[in-house]
Amino acid sequence: MTQDTQEQAESDDARWAAVLRRDRAMDGRFVTGVLSTGIYCRPSCAARHPARRNVRFFADGAQARKAGLRACKRCLPDDVARDEAAVLAAIETIRQSRSRSSLAELAAASGYSPGHFQRLFKRATGLSPAAYDRALKEERAKDALGKAERVSDAIYDAGYEAPSRFYAAMEDRMGMTASDWRNGGRGRVIHWSVVDTSIAPMLVAATEIGVCCLSFNEGEADLRARFPNAELHEGSESFRKLFERVAEAVETPGSGADIPLDVRGTAFQQRCWQALREIPAGDTRSYGEQAAMLGNPKASRAVGSANGANNIAVLIPCHRVVQADGSIGGYAYGPEIKAELLRREGAGAD
Repeated sequence: MTQDTQEQAESDDARWAAVLRRDRAMDGRFVTGVLSTGIYCRPSCAARHPARRNVRFFADGAQARKAGLRACKRCLPDDVARDEAAVLAAIETIRQSRSRSSLAELAAASGYSPGHFQRLFKRATGLSPAAYDRALKEERAKDALGKAERVSDAIYDAGYEAPSRFYAAMEDRMGMTASDWRNGGRGRVIHWSVVDTSIAPMLVAATEIGVCCLSFNEGEADLRARFPNAELHEGSESFRKLFERVAEAVETPGSGADIPLDVRGTAFQQRCWQALREIPAGDTRSYGEQAAMLGNPKASRAVGSANGANNIAVLIPCHRVVQADGSIGGYAYGPEIKAELLRREGAGAD
């Protein structure tokens, strides 16, 4: 077997694995030709899987049609490009508009029903159109707050209709006001403790909103480096139960989904972190697959950077992202801890 033939076989094996798990992230990257029926499908097609010997993979629908195949009427593989175009057009509309575009308006422009378009948009970006619009405004406001002479100017420039809407969004999502953010979080109170776990000593820190940091083999100096302008308090009886819940989640990775978090990040980082939380315990993704979940398969490097900016280990499970070949890859707290977390979840990383 030549090297090119071997690489093709390995690539086809990966495609077939994606078909077997009906991986929506692979839709648009190739189509599955079923020679026995004469049709081609999306990788995520819900129809019963054909025999492997009857399958051939094509780069797109055009190649499949040249081979004499016709599009599946159930999964409509040729609509993938249309879906992507509709989502990209909606994103551009949201970015250009200073007022909020309703779901009905965005759906009407795409030609889809509101419910169907909402599902397409969330599948591509990890957020609903309304959540994407809010995240974009917050990102603009955070950037403008460091530059504008007056807070109110930054708020209006970011697209908010009134300062009250911005304050409500900041307090809900980050637990801080506009002035707090402009001063790097100065005046915020963070309670922290180092808790012994069977994996490694764990630093856990939280605001009144929720957990803002979870790391291994770190202490107060590391926490201060992450939050240089915050007021730090070691230990607190009022936070003891929360810290105990976090410790339980670390001992049993995959639990603790209901633990409140206080996270800050750009719209893209928030999408990446949400995508991490959607990876089931016991499963893994490559950086490329995570990027595909966000609708941009070529953004694996940006995804890696966003994952690296995650301050909350385990609860935002960046340990579930591995190399494309299935090997462990890097981890902020060392490959041994990452491997142990995956082992406890039952994931088969090499």
